[in-house]
Amino acid sequence: MKPIISASILNADFSRLADQIHQAEAAGVDWIHIDVMDGHFVPPITMGSLVVEACRRCTQLPIDVHLMIEKPELQLEAFASAGANGISVQQETCPHLHRTLGAIRQLGCRSGVALNPSTPEGTLQYVLPDIDLVLVMTVNPGYGAQTFISGMLEKIARVNGMLADSTSSAFLQVDGGINPDTIRLVQAAGATSFVAGSAIFNNKDGIAAGVTQLKNNIIY
Repeated sequence: MKPIISASILNADFSRLADQIHQAEAAGVDWIHIDVMDGHFVPPITMGSLVVEACRRCTQLPIDVHLMIEKPELQLEAFASAGANGISVQQETCPHLHRTLGAIRQLGCRSGVALNPSTPEGTLQYVLPDIDLVLVMTVNPGYGAQTFISGMLEKIARVNGMLADSTSSAFLQVDGGINPDTIRLVQAAGATSFVAGSAIFNNKDGIAAGVTQLKNNIIY
C-alpha cells in the first residue's frame, strides 16, 4: 500500500489557510486532515463542517476528517455533505459502532475508527469488516505539537497484525507527534497513513521542506 501523508490543518495559519493548503498540496501531501473537537470529548473547540466546506473549495485532495466529538452519528451527514472523503470517529464515543460505520459508508465516505492511547485494539475485533481506516492516536487527543508516546509502537504493530489476519485492506493511520524521526518508526511498525501538522505547517524551513523531510524518511 502506498504511504499516505495527511497534512493536519490544526497547525496551519488560519489567516492564510487556502494558501497553506495549496503549498502543502504542491509539496506532495496526499490528504488534508481536519480535526474536529467539541470541547466535551476533548477540551478544545476547533472547527466544524463549514471549515471542511471551505477546504473542499481550496483543493481536490481527499479530505480526511477526524471527529473527536460526542455523538458523532448526529454530524455525519453534515460533514459528508461539506465534502469529506473519509470520516473517522472515536471508538470511545460510539456505543453502536457498527451502525455508525455503516452510516459513514452509506454517505459515500471512507469509514474510520480512532483509538485513544489507553484504548485496547481488541475493541475493533467485531467491526473489522466495516472499517476502511484504523487511526491509532500516538498522543492523547486534543492538542497539536505533543510528544509522541513511544509505547504506541507495539500497539501499531498489534493492529497491523489484526488487519493482516483479517485480510483487511484498511489504512493503518497514526496521528500525534509525527516528525521525520517518528515517521520511520511507525512505518516500520506497520502504519500506512501518517498525519502530520506541526512538522509541516510549523517547520522552520517552510511547508515544502516539512513535507520533503517526511517523505525522505519513509519507504515507498
